[in-house]
Amino acid sequence: MSVEALSNKYRWSFVLDEPARILVVDDDPILLEFASVHLSAPEVTIETARDGESALRMLDAAKFDAVLLDIEMPGMDGFAVLEQLREDPAQRHLATIMLTGREDVVSIDRAYRLGATSFTIKPVNWRQLSYQIRYVLRTTKGARELSEALGQARVQGAMDREILHAVERDCRAALDAILACTRAHGRGTAESAGAREIEEVAAIARAALLRLSDAISPDSAETIAGASAA
Repeated sequence: MSVEALSNKYRWSFVLDEPARILVVDDDPILLEFASVHLSAPEVTIETARDGESALRMLDAAKFDAVLLDIEMPGMDGFAVLEQLREDPAQRHLATIMLTGREDVVSIDRAYRLGATSFTIKPVNWRQLSYQIRYVLRTTKGARELSEALGQARVQGAMDREILHAVERDCRAALDAILACTRAHGRGTAESAGAREIEEVAAIARAALLRLSDAISPDSAETIAGASAA
């Protein structure tokens, strides 16, 4: 394969190819400059902060899809920022990748215990980090969509149960009316054909109501069965 063919096959491409807004937090201005260059893409906006306090203000003021957070910073360090993020309901699920020169087990364990989404070691391999960010963003998006779908399903389920309960109440009212009519009619002509027909209708209605009630709530069905038998 020629050099030109290899060049075309492995030509440069942006790893971050979906819309995203990313905040990079580090007290090192050179790293922030590298991040702005290496992580930038047509669909991606990179913003930077030099300390934890500034980062929290920016996160409160605007919506970000991910934050790259240095651990070792003067003042509020990355652990303290992460802890505040996870205590805030609005930021609890924000994708957070910790940046650090530390490779000790204690720092790694502490970061994940506080709720870090991922962890990367300095010096940064920017290409590898780009793929890591893409994976984190897609995973976070999938989890958010699943959570929203489950929430909608719960709402729909609650609405369906309300409809079924309304039908049950209507059926119970109709059954009560039929049974009352049957008892009133039966007092005078217990053996008449009309009374027997009404009893048959009542039995059919009672069975249908029991099936519906059992589908909604077995306890409700037992209550209805006892009341109808009486």
